[in-house]
Amino acid sequence: MTIPSTEGFLDAGSCLPCAPEEERDTVEALTREADENVKDGDLRYLVSQSWWMNWQRYVGLVKYEENDGEQLPQARNRPGEIDNSKLVSSETISGIDEPELQRTLRDGQDYTLVPQEVWRRLYEWYKGGPEIPRKVYIDDPVRKTYIVDVYPLCFKLIDAKDSSERNIRICRKAKVRELYEMVCSLMSVEQSLIDIWDYFQRRKSKKLTNLDCALEEAQLVMDQELLLEMKADDSSSDFSTRSTNNELALIPLEPSTSSFTVAGGPFSNGYSSGFGSSFSQDNSFNSFLRDTEDGFGSFSNGTKDDTHGLSGLSNLGNTCFMNSAIQALVHTPQLVEYFLEDYSQEINTENPLGLQGELAIAFGELLRKLWSAGRTSIAPRAFRSKLTRFAPQFSGYNQHDSQELLAFLLDGLHEDLNRVKKKPYIEAKDADGRPDDEVAEECWSYHRARNDSIIVDKFQGQYKSTLVCPVCNKISVTFDPFMHLTLPLPSTATRMMTVTVFSGTGDSLPMPYTVTVEKNGICRDLIKALTDVCCLKSSEKLLLAEVYDHRIYRYLTNPLEALYTIKDEDRLVAYKLPIDDEKLLRLEILHRKADRPTEFNFGRKLIGCPLVTCISIDSTGKSDIYAAVSAVLAPFVRAKVNGPDVSAVKLNGNGPSLDGIVLTDNGTTCDEGLSTSNEDENTVNEEPLPFQLSLTDEKGNMRNAINADSNRVGIVMRVMMDWSDRELEMYNIDYMDDLPDVFKPGFMSKKTRQEAVNLFSCLDAFLKEEPLGPEDMWEALGYL
Repeated sequence: MTIPSTEGFLDAGSCLPCAPEEERDTVEALTREADENVKDGDLRYLVSQSWWMNWQRYVGLVKYEENDGEQLPQARNRPGEIDNSKLVSSETISGIDEPELQRTLRDGQDYTLVPQEVWRRLYEWYKGGPEIPRKVYIDDPVRKTYIVDVYPLCFKLIDAKDSSERNIRICRKAKVRELYEMVCSLMSVEQSLIDIWDYFQRRKSKKLTNLDCALEEAQLVMDQELLLEMKADDSSSDFSTRSTNNELALIPLEPSTSSFTVAGGPFSNGYSSGFGSSFSQDNSFNSFLRDTEDGFGSFSNGTKDDTHGLSGLSNLGNTCFMNSAIQALVHTPQLVEYFLEDYSQEINTENPLGLQGELAIAFGELLRKLWSAGRTSIAPRAFRSKLTRFAPQFSGYNQHDSQELLAFLLDGLHEDLNRVKKKPYIEAKDADGRPDDEVAEECWSYHRARNDSIIVDKFQGQYKSTLVCPVCNKISVTFDPFMHLTLPLPSTATRMMTVTVFSGTGDSLPMPYTVTVEKNGICRDLIKALTDVCCLKSSEKLLLAEVYDHRIYRYLTNPLEALYTIKDEDRLVAYKLPIDDEKLLRLEILHRKADRPTEFNFGRKLIGCPLVTCISIDSTGKSDIYAAVSAVLAPFVRAKVNGPDVSAVKLNGNGPSLDGIVLTDNGTTCDEGLSTSNEDENTVNEEPLPFQLSLTDEKGNMRNAINADSNRVGIVMRVMMDWSDRELEMYNIDYMDDLPDVFKPGFMSKKTRQEAVNLFSCLDAFLKEEPLGPEDMWEALGYL
């Protein structure tokens, strides 16, 4: 017996493989232990997601699925070496031994994070690499949630002595103290002998002196420059010398940064928010220093430019959402005029809803810099620091929504500049039928009593909201203030729906109509479209219903019901009824094929489509019911039946017309043109009935005889009509069979051309009535 060699099956550096189940159990146990005992400073390693998925399939953590398009051909076999080459960039950073990550990686799609012990075990089994460790920082000690710093900050450290450069990498959550310690260790100098400057775009901005400040709070961004200087000798006035490795260098002393000012002059109204407030009357030098706070002098390119307001904003790392909103505001003429003047007296530091005036001051300073002459671009780091302090959702370097930032900024500026120091309590009054202009003026005065600022003056208005109760039809009107409108996109997706319209008065045959409505529309839209195409009279209305199994499955009486509840395979009908049908008795007629001439036969099946008409509440006798049914069936009489020998024709001729039903003021009814005298009743009772009718229930199971005098059974009366061969010869019920589906795709169906979306169509969609469901109850409470 020959034992085959393992050469070619395993890599030279790999150890003997474990069983898949053993590898799985080991990794699960190590992962569980690492998550339970996680602490600051632990390491997590990046592993290629594609390799990780192959390994999970191999050990049985991910099961195979049929037709799995992402399954690799050799996924059932033991995976090869760990391959993280797609995670790292081909470009290396000098001075940093660790590989540089690609900047567009996403967790769960490009890589996965595993604990250090798991990485060691995987590396022992499979080898490969490269290793990509990242530190762990505890986010919530109670819940044991942690953050992995996948993309630490990378700085370019420039030595002021010889302009030499080296790259350093440090965690985003690190303090300025840790940055100093790293630089001191790297340069072999004492911390007391060096200063580190924010050297963004190779211009001095500020000295990093707050050692307990986080790097992100210090407004340091990825890939920016830092300047390393040796501290100057106190005895030197203009220049100082430093000695490092017996090399001398002259370092110019930088003037101290200016104290905080507000547009128009020093901030001297009694509070300083921690800033110095001692100024000389001559503000020229301080003005120059304020202009250099973000690292830009008055003449950024060496030439003077008198053009104002054309400065750009530097991207601080995915901050284009912020820059676009800022540029929109700083080019609003009313705001420019306001912030270029002295607005310090309007800053509200007592408003609990505001930001103690800090946001307004930061925005005003940024606006002044953008409107100063001779600038090409400005880095809005000071403003971003204030913004992220009060709105941490905009911190970091992820992309955000510009409209959300603009809304927060306008609201924050309003509260910081609110002229109302103490907001009064005002109880809103109901409209109570008063004219709109009077109610609108009253609501606006109430709003201005609590909100008064330049933002309210230039950016706020109010709109009228009307709420109608679908049950009692009570109307509530309010006027609500707004600063921005979130406009919906108009629905360009349409839907073709086919509905068969039946006449409840017996004046026409049923006719299917195909209309086009919005896919996200409501039943009211469908009824309006049908009303236009079927030429509905002013005295008529349409009653929508869904027919299933030759019965009325449901009535669509709620005009606000969404059309998406109606499926394409459903069958819809609409009945023409009097506009005041609520005060009449609805008569629903079901049809059944009579197999044998017996009065009771429960084995018969329903046929056709139910018919619906209305009769007077006071006219529910046998003769009235038969007359109403005859009238509704009149359009179905075959053309050859035209002689007086058929008794049904007589009833059809004398049947009730719903146009003759008139509602009086007190709710009673009178029949015009309809004779129901005793002589007529006796005639109907004595003559052979043209068809067989009986009272039934909504499912058509029950059958009761119709009384001669009164048959009131509620707001809906249902009768069953038995169709024999004689009635089928007299009436053509093919019009009631084979109702079309709501929509049946075919070669005639094609996509309609989408209309262009513009601002006016969005406004129309915003002003369109919409139903409020149970989840919108909070919105309706504002009207109570």
